[in-house]
Amino acid sequence: MKKIAVLALALAMGGCATQRFDVQTADQVSPAFDDAQSFFVSGIGQSKEVDAAKVCGGASQVQRVETQLTPGNIALGMLTLGIYTPRQIRVYCTR
Repeated sequence: MKKIAVLALALAMGGCATQRFDVQTADQVSPAFDDAQSFFVSGIGQSKEVDAAKVCGGASQVQRVETQLTPGNIALGMLTLGIYTPRQIRVYCTR
């Protein structure tokens, strides 16, 4: 029984997802915006917006927009039985 629980936990924690939209190619820099967005019931029918052009000071300055479901986000979702499911969003700007 213990092995099944460990296997289930390993599979759940290994299911991270990242969506990355590269607008420009440039050297990787630290994100100008990094925040956790709150969703409920796995985000069904919900959306959140971040104005990347506003964060970077213009659309021509946006390098990358990235959303990620981290292991910590997955753990929170599992702990709340999927009621609260946060997701990280990061916006990278050119220098």
